Amino acid sequence: MGSVSAACETYAGQGADGEGKRVSQQASPRGTYLQLAEVLKARIKSDSEMTELPSAAELMREHKISRGVALRAFDTLRKDGVAEPVPGGRWRVVRAGEPTDRRPLEARIADIIVDEGLEAGAAFPSASVLAARFAVSRPTVTKALDKLETAGVLASGGQGKVRTVRAVPTREERS
Repeated sequence: MGSVSAACETYAGQGADGEGKRVSQQASPRGTYLQLAEVLKARIKSDSEMTELPSAAELMREHKISRGVALRAFDTLRKDGVAEPVPGGRWRVVRAGEPTDRRPLEARIADIIVDEGLEAGAAFPSASVLAARFAVSRPTVTKALDKLETAGVLASGGQGKVRTVRAVPTREERS
């Protein structure tokens, strides 16, 4: 698997410490962010189990690039239909022919009530459990849970208390 760091060394050589130097986009005829996008596409193609992209911070460390280069690479992958952003989470890999649930998070969380046969008064999973299950941040889950509380589907137990099911959502409320 090639890397942007290796590509950068081609253009900039090695520093005194033996590490590849960070290269500005102008030093590369193709653009460092485009090289990174190609590296990520190759990773996605070679790993059929890959469902999300590394974070910008991970790419910055691994390839010795700036955050702007990582973000431009993500944007390139989005334009190419290879990946899409997930609010509060990492970028999701998009594969042709594979279904991806793009409904709002609150709709997917509401499905838990029906899928797990929860009834009114039943305890609902915590924000931490839901964040891990849907691979998003806790604040993102909290916003979705707040929407379900406003819609009357969930009842808040308050700080540190268990949230409960108030009403089983109908098909219209879930779509």
